[in-house]
Amino acid sequence: MLTIAKNLYDYRELMATLAWKNITLRYKQAYLGIAWAVIKPITLMLIFTLVKSFVGIESGDIPYPILVFAALMPWTFFQESASEGVTSVVGNTALIKKIYFPREIFPITSVLTKLVELGINFIILAGLMVWYQMMPSVYILWVPLIILYTVLASLTIAFVGSAINVYFRDIGAALPVLLSLLMYASPVIYPLQLVKDKLLVQQSAGEWSNTLYTLYTLNPLAGIIDAFQSVVLRSEAPDLVAMAPGATLIAILLPLSYLYFKRAESYFADVI
Repeated sequence: MLTIAKNLYDYRELMATLAWKNITLRYKQAYLGIAWAVIKPITLMLIFTLVKSFVGIESGDIPYPILVFAALMPWTFFQESASEGVTSVVGNTALIKKIYFPREIFPITSVLTKLVELGINFIILAGLMVWYQMMPSVYILWVPLIILYTVLASLTIAFVGSAINVYFRDIGAALPVLLSLLMYASPVIYPLQLVKDKLLVQQSAGEWSNTLYTLYTLNPLAGIIDAFQSVVLRSEAPDLVAMAPGATLIAILLPLSYLYFKRAESYFADVI
């Protein structure tokens, strides 16, 4: 871990240059510019709100539009940062062949660059809170830790995915599709409370109910989204029990993902 921190510090100027390149290339010659960063979550918010009017999803005391927008913020950040992290090594082929530097800089920079768009969405969320006359509480101080957790979850996929993508380019194309499907196994359209009520309270799956809930919360985004909604909108502390399975999974997989990346990076220049 200390080696990673030292590499990041030593190559901080390179990371800043790559981050700026990622941002400018993404919005170069785009008529709406960085406004595209908020079009996706706002559009999905409107679509899900329309669907909710037909399905009747219970959102409690929180207005559904702001509840789903708060869910889409960490979800969109995770999906896009993981996807871009997976393609980051292949996308910098010319630089890899010229000089050596720690290759993990590519996926890390790709993930951290998406914090810019997340910051823009925070401005939209603040506007929605003003509109719905909602005030944040002291629990909002949890937000940086929740974002850090989301970054680590993204890097878990980005490290191993970017290494595999060097050898099998289908990974970069397939991952966004797979992550889009994962959204329906995350409390984005519906709150986590509905899953708790069905499985933990009503025991709708019988003796398998508690096991299924644990399996559901192995998805790190389940705990992340619920925690973000709780600390920002509900003025509550995050549900650490719901976060524990996913956090444990990330604590195990992130080091393995990084070790696989470091073992594979020796051959990047030859294969790529």
